Amino acid sequence: MLHAFITAPRFWYTVAFVLFFVLLGPRLFRPVMAILDNRARQIRQDLDEAARLKREAEQMLAEARREREAALVEARQMIERSHQEAVRIAEAARREAELSAQRRERMAHDRIHAAERAAVTELRTRAAQLASEAARDVVATLLTAETDAALIDRAIAGLPAAFATRIEAA
Repeated sequence: MLHAFITAPRFWYTVAFVLFFVLLGPRLFRPVMAILDNRARQIRQDLDEAARLKREAEQMLAEARREREAALVEARQMIERSHQEAVRIAEAARREAELSAQRRERMAHDRIHAAERAAVTELRTRAAQLASEAARDVVATLLTAETDAALIDRAIAGLPAAFATRIEAA
C-alpha cells in the first residue's frame, strides 16, 4: 500500500507543492507580503487623507454656516435700520407737510384779512364820498344866504363861552 501511495501522481504533486513552498515560499512570501503591506499602507494613507479632508470639509461647512448666519443677522439689521429710516423720513415729511399747510393757511388768512381791511377802507371811503356829496346837496338846497348869515352870527356869539370852557378845562 505504501508502494501504491508513493507511485501515485497525487503524492508527487503534493511533495512538489510542499517542497516548492518550503524552498521558494520565503522568497515569494516576502515580496507578496511587501506588496500587500504597501497596498495596506496606501489604503491607510488614503483613509487618513479622506478623514482629514472630511474634517476640513466639516470645518468649512461650519464656517460657511456661521458666515451665512452673520450675513442673515446683518441683513436683518440693515432691513430694520432701513425701516426705521423710512419711518423717520415719513414722519419728517408729514411734519413738513403739516407746517406747509399751516403756513399756507396763515397766508390765506392774512390775504383774507387784508382783503377785508381793503374792502372796509374802500367802503368807508365810498361812504365818506357819498356822505359829503349828500351833505353838499343838502346844504345847497337847505341853506340860503339868510340862513347862512344867521348860523355865522350864532357861531360868533358862542365863541366867548367856548373859549371860557376851554380855559377852565386846561
